Amino acid sequence: MRFIHTADWQIGKVFKQFGSKEETLRQARLGVIERIGKLARENGVAHILVAGDVYDNEAPNSITLRAPIERMKAFADLHWHLLPGNHDPHRPEGVWDRVSQVGLPEHVHLHLTPTPFLLSDGACLLPAPLRRKTEFDDLTAWMDNAATPPGALRIGLAHGAVINFASEGEASNPIDPTRPAKAKLDYLALGDWHRTRQIGPAVWYAGTPEPDRAGGQERGSALLVEISGPGAPASVTPLFTGTYRWLTRTERLSDGSELPDLDQRLRSEQDLSRLILRLRLEGTLPLAAHAELQRRLVDLEAAVFHLDLDQTALIARPTEADLEAIDFDGVIRRSADRLKTIADDHAQGAETRRRAENALIELYTRVVDQQRHGEAA
Repeated sequence: MRFIHTADWQIGKVFKQFGSKEETLRQARLGVIERIGKLARENGVAHILVAGDVYDNEAPNSITLRAPIERMKAFADLHWHLLPGNHDPHRPEGVWDRVSQVGLPEHVHLHLTPTPFLLSDGACLLPAPLRRKTEFDDLTAWMDNAATPPGALRIGLAHGAVINFASEGEASNPIDPTRPAKAKLDYLALGDWHRTRQIGPAVWYAGTPEPDRAGGQERGSALLVEISGPGAPASVTPLFTGTYRWLTRTERLSDGSELPDLDQRLRSEQDLSRLILRLRLEGTLPLAAHAELQRRLVDLEAAVFHLDLDQTALIARPTEADLEAIDFDGVIRRSADRLKTIADDHAQGAETRRRAENALIELYTRVVDQQRHGEAA
């Protein structure tokens, strides 16, 4: 038995922080459905299990509601199995009743009740759909006594947080990580945690197929699962599915000599134009190096899809050479010296010191730019 395990599509997710790029990211979440379908065909898979959170919320508009179904219609040779999660629980007259009213093709299956579903003569699906955002009971417990055909594989499908790291998931819905042993499951396909992770020999989180947050899953993936027979270990292979990569880096700088290496390392990342980079910079730089860094960051921002930059822990302090570049011995130099004194004075408040530092940076940038333009003329 081969199948693909995926979860947390969250169609319709909002990316307001990306401004005009928001719609591009929203469409990427739909595009991943087509990539999963193509991967299923390439790997001889007939069933795709979606372990919850097909939609990002319970009230998608009519287009968002239909969009994933329309993508699945293009793969009529595949069976898509959809499970309500904590973002889209199955409530009366809720999102899943609306989906049903739209009309589904025969190859798209909604699992809205904890009822065994025969995938094939040799495999049975045991779903645990959510009816509320938060459940205090383990909804997979029913699987222990679920009747399935003799000799059939028992495959669980659920959405929630296993006891070992409940705080790291989005939902508060507890799932016993030893459920496969108790329910004689050959595999337990889970959703909720946005990272691909194995919890036990037969328990996996698929992660999200299209990453959606800094500090989370870097590359989107789904899982190709193969089980040779009842009691046999599951062979699980991650399949990369995402369009955009979300990368988080923290870099410490000291004198500016690190800038070429930092620039090279960041630019060596694959598919730079599809990179969403959260970059946190720490340390202390001379003004000349700080100015060079800002020029490099402008170029980097133009190269990547999105740059989320945090320089609050990066300090700019002038060297004697920096101050002489501003003005060797004049009014501007004396102003720069006063600003440096304030910026270095720990008796001053943090905000006052930061304003003095920013004024120094601005002063240095303007003077040096004027000098360059003068030389060019």
